[in-house]
Amino acid sequence: MIRPVLPTDAPALAEIYNPYIRDTIITFEEQPVSAAEMGARIAKVTATYPWLVWEEDGVVRGYAYGSTWRTRHAYRFAVETTIYLAQGHHGKGQGAALYQALLDELRKRGFHSALGCLSLPNEASVRLHEKLSFRKVGHMTEAGWKFGAWVDVGFWELLL
Repeated sequence: MIRPVLPTDAPALAEIYNPYIRDTIITFEEQPVSAAEMGARIAKVTATYPWLVWEEDGVVRGYAYGSTWRTRHAYRFAVETTIYLAQGHHGKGQGAALYQALLDELRKRGFHSALGCLSLPNEASVRLHEKLSFRKVGHMTEAGWKFGAWVDVGFWELLL
């Protein structure tokens, strides 16, 4: 089931997100987040943007949300998108369904473009974005530093 996030989802979302921080270049965060911090993020994001969760058998298995792309007023119709799935729940189609539900909600709310910012390499995320008709529109070489190495960032865009 895909549904809007609840404040009580914060511990589950932190549990999903923290392995990406600790073990991957997928996020440039370097310190795990607490449930309280995740709760604060939920409150901030949902004041303006949708945040959805995928729940299965009463357990949150993934989440996706929109957030500010840039702060200048002219960018108000552009949105950055984010999706994370619990370990072991990739490649089964639920992530695509969750992401599609987010894109549908963004359209309903009048956003014009969605931008996925991907640390590279990340073939699974590239496949997901391109499956949903995003197209690559930019690439920054050595944009971030994590685990003692430079990491590139690519940008995938979808006009909603």
